Amino acid sequence: MQLSPAREVGFALNDVARLMRTYADQRARTLNMTRAQWAVLVRLQRCQGVKQSELAALLDLAPITLTRLIDKLTASGLVERRDDVADRRAHRLYLTDKAKPILGRLDLLGEALMQRALTGIDATQITALMQALQRIKTNLKTELKA
Repeated sequence: MQLSPAREVGFALNDVARLMRTYADQRARTLNMTRAQWAVLVRLQRCQGVKQSELAALLDLAPITLTRLIDKLTASGLVERRDDVADRRAHRLYLTDKAKPILGRLDLLGEALMQRALTGIDATQITALMQALQRIKTNLKTELKA
């Protein structure tokens, strides 16, 4: 059965996303890190002081899954939980100074990963791809709200 080009795009997006996750997992292991831990650190770098529940929503993770990740990152000395002064039941998350060099290495790793993934694609094509992906994302968000 021949699929329409639009349907083929869906399969291609899924395949690329899966391969990127696998490649990122492989590369993260070189720093004794998982892709999930990497994602937590990078998001936390952008949102210092976020509540654990808010971070779970931002990462689209179940709260218990994030708790396990934060526990490991805390045990490694990369993240610290601080009490929320406005809500005694909540914790706010912060990176420690020990996380800074790791984040620097993860940033270099991420750049190298994307350079390899985008080999042979020029800046104009990357811009067009980003615009198309943003349009797909907007379309899907609109449908999900409906």
